[in-house]
Amino acid sequence: MSTLTVRLPDDKHNRLKALAAHKKLSLNKLIEELSTQAIAEFDTEVRFKAIAATGDKNKGLELLDKLDSHFGS
Repeated sequence: MSTLTVRLPDDKHNRLKALAAHKKLSLNKLIEELSTQAIAEFDTEVRFKAIAATGDKNKGLELLDKLDSHFGS
């Protein structure tokens, strides 16, 4: 396990402490959970872009049109 020192404005630090307390977590656990979420979002974006780069634009648009008509958007 690694140790990371992060410099934050006092206000942001206090708000994060309040959020952690509200969720009944330590500040360390809150930061760990937030970083896990950020990594998952990044991984999803990278996968989506890789798949989109190999896809057929017209088929994708047709599928979106089908979804729109089915869900009434």
